[in-house]
Amino acid sequence: MDVIHHGAFEGVTGSCHELFLDSDHSLLVDCGLFQGAETSGSGANSNAQEIDFDISKVQALVVTHCHIDHVGRLPWLLIAGFVGPIYCTKATALLLPLVIEDALKIGLTRNAQIIDAVIARLHRQLRPTAYDKWIELPTEFASERFKLRFRQAGHILGSAYVEIENVSTHYRVVFSGDLGCKNTPLLPDPTPLERADFLLLESTYGDKNHESRIDRSQRLKAVVERCVENKGVILIPAFSIGRTQELLYELEDIIHTAREQEAETGEVNKVWHKMTVILDSPLAVQFTKQYRTMKNLWDEEARKRLSDDRHPLNFDRLLTVDEHSEHERIVNLLQSSGDPCIVIAASGMCTGGRMLNYLKALLPDPRTDVLFVGYQAAGTPGRDIQQYGPDGGYVELDHERVWIKAGIYTLGGYSAHADQQELLDFIDATEEPVKRIRLIHGEADARLALAAKIRERYGVSVT
Repeated sequence: MDVIHHGAFEGVTGSCHELFLDSDHSLLVDCGLFQGAETSGSGANSNAQEIDFDISKVQALVVTHCHIDHVGRLPWLLIAGFVGPIYCTKATALLLPLVIEDALKIGLTRNAQIIDAVIARLHRQLRPTAYDKWIELPTEFASERFKLRFRQAGHILGSAYVEIENVSTHYRVVFSGDLGCKNTPLLPDPTPLERADFLLLESTYGDKNHESRIDRSQRLKAVVERCVENKGVILIPAFSIGRTQELLYELEDIIHTAREQEAETGEVNKVWHKMTVILDSPLAVQFTKQYRTMKNLWDEEARKRLSDDRHPLNFDRLLTVDEHSEHERIVNLLQSSGDPCIVIAASGMCTGGRMLNYLKALLPDPRTDVLFVGYQAAGTPGRDIQQYGPDGGYVELDHERVWIKAGIYTLGGYSAHADQQELLDFIDATEEPVKRIRLIHGEADARLALAAKIRERYGVSVT
């Protein structure tokens, strides 16, 4: 059971890994979009998303979660002729059609008939699967019998790491997908790793440890209050799935706490009393509605808030924007008025979506503050703003040079990826030592640093 990689091996995006069950049969684990400076293997200067590898041996696709860098090439996979089953968790099966419809509109077509046909085909191929339940793969998939199981990854709703095991030999390969951090709002912690003969482990933050997550809500509150002193807009680029819902959850808590304090003391909190939170992303709004329908997958703390008649993802100071005309009106209003508010919009790395319009309009305004709460891949506008913004540099947005006079902040404790210590803890949890590890989904420095730690601690082979 060996693996070849079609993305996110020597980089972070385009996650796609082919596990060979035997010489003539394979499974594809994820099929993600390349972003930023990373490209497909089809050419030195290519950023093509087409499937440029042979899929004739691929029996099925296994999806760890529905972030675009893990599923964004799925339409191209279908176009290439893939007709096999698509295994994923039940929550991912509900969210995935929304992601793929959006990917089609951005990257391929806005023809409603074509989009409907692709989504209908996707539904036919989906095989929603419960967490922690072994399912045996069809006998025609390989010369021997195999089974797979999804375990909670704690990254976004429905995210999983996947175990694939030879029924006869019990040889087990584990793909980590994207592992989340402990104490993430709304989500349970990742399920401890039971065992692995061959572990393919993400390494996005393999060279870093995050700031404390315990007090991250207080840090968010402090940054927002500092930004409000500038009397401008706070822009938060966020992925539509996961980070957006976490931010709403914590902002609701800050506003709720401020109101409780007002009731107790009679003193009005000028920052939070009438703070408006604008969620300007049709896709994020749809995902947030789905999150609300899947309350059974929330963690215990989040469910308790519901029982206390609170609405963590639908509070009264939240304004959701759907129509593009309304989006344009708000951008123009904020550009002229500078009224303090928080705007959460896609995309998380500023590569597209409505956030681009806010950035073009408001980055040159010194009253504006941009708050990054997630990883910014090399070659993305987000990375450029993060890198050059503090020194008053510029960023290219839609082939236009935009000078940065806004304040730039980064809250590391908001990463949805496990840090170095949490990745090591994931390996530590096993009942018996992992025999072989391959690091994927990370930049070179992150992989090298994590590999050194793993060899030092476990003496295991790392590639």
